[in-house]
Amino acid sequence: MDEYTPGPDEPDYRDDDPGTDTPSDDVAEPPHPVNWNLLNAHDLEQEWLALNDWVAWLRRTYGLPAAVIPPFWHRHPELMWELSALHIHWLCAYDPEQNGSAPVGWHRDFADARNRLREWVAASGTRLDRDRHTRQTVWPGEDPAPPVEDVIIADRGEDFVEFVFEQVEARREAEEAFFRTLDERTGEIS
Repeated sequence: MDEYTPGPDEPDYRDDDPGTDTPSDDVAEPPHPVNWNLLNAHDLEQEWLALNDWVAWLRRTYGLPAAVIPPFWHRHPELMWELSALHIHWLCAYDPEQNGSAPVGWHRDFADARNRLREWVAASGTRLDRDRHTRQTVWPGEDPAPPVEDVIIADRGEDFVEFVFEQVEARREAEEAFFRTLDERTGEIS
């Protein structure tokens, strides 16, 4: 059986001498919700990689079909947000400090999440061998939506790496553009 065990966070030291840490420094930070919109480029990459590993473990462990988690889940924000929330919930439920019944609550919520995932996968039209962008309803006064075309899924792993690279580069460029607006003397937006 595949195992999924998150790695411990590196301890944060109060100074440069690691010999002065206290026992509380070795305790990993508790899991917290991930707001993907606010992550810097480095954290974005780390979160994508961690979520991808966990989703691979989840789909294999529970034998989930592509109707629940399709290969290109990473290209659909509605699936990414749901899976990210489920991942954090799992980390919290299986935290050593958690109540022994917490995993039962996670499994109950996992059943609800599977239903939502099925709905979103069906609405988006993504499948095992083909993907397309999730259709967006055009409201009155908005420009018409571009045509939705299927893309054949040739290599899921290769696409994931390319997708994450593009996401991280776009975030890095946005960060650099923001920092260029700062006044060097005051640190304020000019």
